[in-house]
Amino acid sequence: PLIGRLMFELPEEMGLIAVAVRQTQGKGRGGNVWLSPMGCALSTLHISIPLHSNLGQRIPFIQHLVSLAVVEAVRSIPGYEDIDLRVKWPNDIYYSDLMKLGGVLVNSTLIETTFHILIGFGFNVNNSNPTICINDLIAKFNKEEGTELQPLSADCLIARTVTVLERLIEVFQEKGPNGVLPQYYKYWIHSGKQVRLRDEEGPLAWIVGIDDYGYLQVHEEGKGVASVHPDGNSFDMLRNLIVPK
Repeated sequence: PLIGRLMFELPEEMGLIAVAVRQTQGKGRGGNVWLSPMGCALSTLHISIPLHSNLGQRIPFIQHLVSLAVVEAVRSIPGYEDIDLRVKWPNDIYYSDLMKLGGVLVNSTLIETTFHILIGFGFNVNNSNPTICINDLIAKFNKEEGTELQPLSADCLIARTVTVLERLIEVFQEKGPNGVLPQYYKYWIHSGKQVRLRDEEGPLAWIVGIDDYGYLQVHEEGKGVASVHPDGNSFDMLRNLIVPK
């Protein structure tokens, strides 16, 4: 894509972002196709991360930081703190633990001692089909709580997401995973959940948290805590399964 070529032409201190109104050839994880109609916030962001830094040594964490930034972009607005937008490991944005609203895809290229990261993120702001959107959640909250929160725009939420992400990266670079994990756990949907590993007859495990590299930690009965790699596995919420891709 154009942004992938441009990112090597620009001065390193210059940021680069592409915003789309709709997408017909979007990519998801594992080669999945991602179709995005009007009403979604769609963006690809280029950032540079030094290899010899906290985040440069833990690149899988970037997708978690972006997911958290999307949720915080909404829930850090005064009055919108209780809109039930959450993060699902490794890279999805959810309404409660019920329905997917968006996702994140990260590609990294190491050149000398700098990671060039392309972050694609998209979330449904204003389109009720095929699932639900952020403004539906706001309308639902208004109805239930008697509030009059205004709907949000895709442009506003992309800008807020990038601003929050910059702050999260700064904190991570200074303090490492422990600087951001309390916030992440506040919004994630997995605390204390029981899952099966590999298939529906697979061993039972409990989700413990995320390790230092962004991998999911599960406690399997009789075997202790193990880490599950984000790139080789996906989380089937409907069946409560962690399955190899």
